[in-house]
Amino acid sequence: MIAGTPVLDLDDAASLEAADSGGALRSAASGGALVRATAAAVGEGALARLDGLRPRSVVFVCGAGRAARAAGLLIAAVGERAGLPIVLAGALPHWVGPLDVVLVAGDDAGDPRLIEAVDRALRRGAEVVVAAPDEGPLRAAAAGRAIVLPPRVPVLDHNRLLRYLAVGIAVLRLVDSARSGQVTPEPAALADVLDAEALRAAPQIEVFRNPAKTLAARMQQHGLVFAGDSPAAAALAEHAAEVLLQSAGRVASAAGLAEVVAAQPRIVAAAGAAAPGFDPMFHDEEFDGPAPVERVRVFVLSTDPDEAAARRRIAVFGTGGLVDADLVNADLDLLRSSLTDPAAPAAPTAPPPPGAEPGDGARAGGGGELEQLAVLALRIEMAAAYLRLINGQPQAVSRSEYPSGGDYRGGDDFDPTDQYDGGRF
Repeated sequence: MIAGTPVLDLDDAASLEAADSGGALRSAASGGALVRATAAAVGEGALARLDGLRPRSVVFVCGAGRAARAAGLLIAAVGERAGLPIVLAGALPHWVGPLDVVLVAGDDAGDPRLIEAVDRALRRGAEVVVAAPDEGPLRAAAAGRAIVLPPRVPVLDHNRLLRYLAVGIAVLRLVDSARSGQVTPEPAALADVLDAEALRAAPQIEVFRNPAKTLAARMQQHGLVFAGDSPAAAALAEHAAEVLLQSAGRVASAAGLAEVVAAQPRIVAAAGAAAPGFDPMFHDEEFDGPAPVERVRVFVLSTDPDEAAARRRIAVFGTGGLVDADLVNADLDLLRSSLTDPAAPAAPTAPPPPGAEPGDGARAGGGGELEQLAVLALRIEMAAAYLRLINGQPQAVSRSEYPSGGDYRGGDDFDPTDQYDGGRF
């Protein structure tokens, strides 16, 4: 089915904000707030017991949804370069014991798998971190023995990936500082970069300068495929497809770039099957009306520092045909420059740590790939919110799920002492 004409104009900021009665944009823009809340918890000593600990492994036990997706993305990005095994499991492995750290994460405090994992891990003497609501049976299972990091910033379900990613990064940086600390970003610095991206994607910013609006506009009237050019980017592609489905009701496919390139002839054949002989080069929608086929657009999520090489890999799709491709990447230098005072002296570059290898990505600040993935996650989530709004689908959210009611300035029950204000427009 071909997507219809948008109900709202992406450049009409007032109408977009008025239509956003459920707070979809505010929720999507809160990625920096989620990360900063975790950084604040670490600064308050919530994870002090892990400092200096050298465990045998870190085990992620995650419920369904964004927690498992964040763990998979983190492992794909840094697992090979970490100084210890990082394991993702649906239930606690039988070999876990006093030498391990277990991170239990999920949205449901009544999930039997999470409750059992916390209880068994504590009985076996493992160090346990719980990133979940501190309530119900899960709270009873932790019973003051586990480290609990409850959510501090309320967001919609499909916007919680960055919270779990931040918790995983914080744990790894404490227990494996020599290796994981060099390939993961410092949470507070990551929050600043995410806030800068959210400001670029604000409703008041025009489409041609707004990466999230540009992405939403490119998604209109197309079939959607998300492809990642690395294992971590492929994991993010799966998250993108889920967010589009849950936020905007749009069906999208997700795969690795190699699989999508291999399937390119079949995608073209399927796209043109509804109208044999249709040539998009000679079709003008202003005079000829909507195209009789649904064109397909492939969004290639990339963290490759060599942009030219990344573009060569997608040249097979061409431009303007039934199937084309867009390269979607994050310009971290641009985001960082917006956070820096031009008059301030340049910060000295820290030397690489002893034993660091070129492939480790060790540099001042570290975590370049994860930073890019986090920025792209926020951009895609905001694009999904815009896509829903311009198609006249306001997000229906109860105040019990989203206490601020979606108001950018905070609702009547908004308490600035327990909800971070960053990432708002």
